[in-house]
Amino acid sequence: MSKISVSIAGGSGYTGGELLRLLLFHPHVKIKQVTSEKYAGKPVFKIHPNLRTITSLRFSTIEELKDCDCLFLALSHGRSLHKIDFFCGLAPKLIDLSSDFRLLTTEQYRRWYGINHPRPELLTQFVYGIPEIHRQEIKSATRVACAGCNATAALLGLYPLYQTPLCHPAKTIVEVKAGSSQSGRSPSPGSHHPERNGCYRVYQPTGHRHIGEILQELSLLWDSSFHFTATSVEMVRGIQAVSHVFLSEPATEKDIWKTYRQFYGSEPFIRIVKDNSGLYRLPEPKILSGTNFCDIGFSKDPLSDHLVVVSALDNLMKGAAGQAVQNFNIMNGLPEKTALNFPGLHPI
Repeated sequence: MSKISVSIAGGSGYTGGELLRLLLFHPHVKIKQVTSEKYAGKPVFKIHPNLRTITSLRFSTIEELKDCDCLFLALSHGRSLHKIDFFCGLAPKLIDLSSDFRLLTTEQYRRWYGINHPRPELLTQFVYGIPEIHRQEIKSATRVACAGCNATAALLGLYPLYQTPLCHPAKTIVEVKAGSSQSGRSPSPGSHHPERNGCYRVYQPTGHRHIGEILQELSLLWDSSFHFTATSVEMVRGIQAVSHVFLSEPATEKDIWKTYRQFYGSEPFIRIVKDNSGLYRLPEPKILSGTNFCDIGFSKDPLSDHLVVVSALDNLMKGAAGQAVQNFNIMNGLPEKTALNFPGLHPI
């Protein structure tokens, strides 16, 4: 088959770099352009040193973008939105990695982002890009909005439980621990090394924007008793979501295992990690660096209705670029694991 031409708008950030790395080794892809307004004209390896000798591509500006078969938008939040007509005119298929089209209504955007979405007519044209939840819609989609990294980690851990009578929907507490790359390439006082190093900082105790995505996909109301807290920890890559779920009816760990197997038994990037011994008996973000896996485990309190669900992933991969390529493969009828087979490193 002829190769699919793709371009990346916003290729100088960490997510754009991971996307470029994956697509350079995709057997069915030809990369036409990668943009960066700040580094236009410079070789991409100047910003992504791991790609030295791998590619001779140089950054272009957004205005220099030409037509292609699929355009990836790895821009900061808000930038895709304001140039969406231009981007739609360049490619028949768009994959947006920002938050600009993840929510379905302008009321939700006003609630979680404090804006009236200026293009509400486009919101329902984007499929929410978690394949394990929306694979069938993604197959025929021309526009996909990739899910947020925290939302992906939380949703993949919780979604099967919320599709059964087991889970009490009014009692869930999610605590996410995330690495520094989630903050992006642009430095801030909070990401400055003397301020960040050694910290365990609760940066969003309530009201995190990704809650909107989670409530939307779990079909919960805004005023439901769903609680989410985000904490920065001392690692570069990775997210671990610890979700405290309260069961609405008696269930054993075997029942919980069957529920996850029912939903995820054939999923290529979901692994159920629940061992009785060893260092890695529950999901650990560290060994997922560079992979597109989401590992999910759980532990049931034998004395109560309390179930702890642990899900982990690489925020730059399954939480961003890897999931974008997975969506790309589905949209184009390609094997889903194409260019995503890296199993990770150990030790690391």
